[in-house]
Amino acid sequence: MGQKKLIKFAAIKEYNNVLEFPQDMQGKWATFFDGLKKGKSTIDISSLLISDGQFVSNVSSINKEDNASTPLTLELACGRGEYVVGLGRMFPEQHFIGIDLKGNRIWKGASIANKDGLTNVAFVRSQIELTSNYFAKKEVDEIWITFPDPQLRWSKSKKRLTHPKFLRLYQQFLKNDGIVHLKTDSPLLYNFTLKVIELYGLHLIYKTDNLYAEQNIDPRCLIKTYYEGLDIAQSNKIHYIQFNIDGDLPLELDEILKEAIKDIPMDAGELLRMEAEAARAKKED
Repeated sequence: MGQKKLIKFAAIKEYNNVLEFPQDMQGKWATFFDGLKKGKSTIDISSLLISDGQFVSNVSSINKEDNASTPLTLELACGRGEYVVGLGRMFPEQHFIGIDLKGNRIWKGASIANKDGLTNVAFVRSQIELTSNYFAKKEVDEIWITFPDPQLRWSKSKKRLTHPKFLRLYQQFLKNDGIVHLKTDSPLLYNFTLKVIELYGLHLIYKTDNLYAEQNIDPRCLIKTYYEGLDIAQSNKIHYIQFNIDGDLPLELDEILKEAIKDIPMDAGELLRMEAEAARAKKED
């Protein structure tokens, strides 16, 4: 591991707004954010000098009813955290948590949140598959999935973050009327998600295959991430979906989905990307 990564991993271990594989946090996030607001942590981003702060971690010492109704939003596979930080700036009265496994990426967003005094923004370092361990039933109001790996190969469709395998996971902590947002430049992932919504009878709130061409854009959708700027899919369009996971997701439909998605085509940019990934993997072998 490079020296810069080691420095970033060491830094986030000292950040009050970053938790790594947290235990016993279900139902306690309102209290956590209350402690974050009351804590004092002086962080020099330029030199990464960190002085110990007075962070309130004693759950029993705070009345968690005070913030129990504060909306809580997650960004899954948040990368550098631009989206969750942007949402935190737009809605200072709400709570936002970015989740990603790569600590050197989380460092970026966590550092910005600390520097700007965004005490309503936090990060969890963990695999997405473990997310249900960290939140209580109906504790989360919304989920944002922004520019995730579309897992272009058909054999990897179960790794797509809008696959029923993951939606069942989100159901464990998302409120009944909670909203899932997908923002992607991948036509394949966009159409795959629409197929899931249709097949499992979920409630589609909104969809567009060309977000920035719309007349009335949700201001939250105007936040742009590093990965959006890369335009990896080369589709020249941003796709966006809002939906509820408001019904059962029968396991027996997974086999039907497996066959149905074979007909979803890739566009030229996605085909080129998959070919490049295959060439890179062959070279590494």
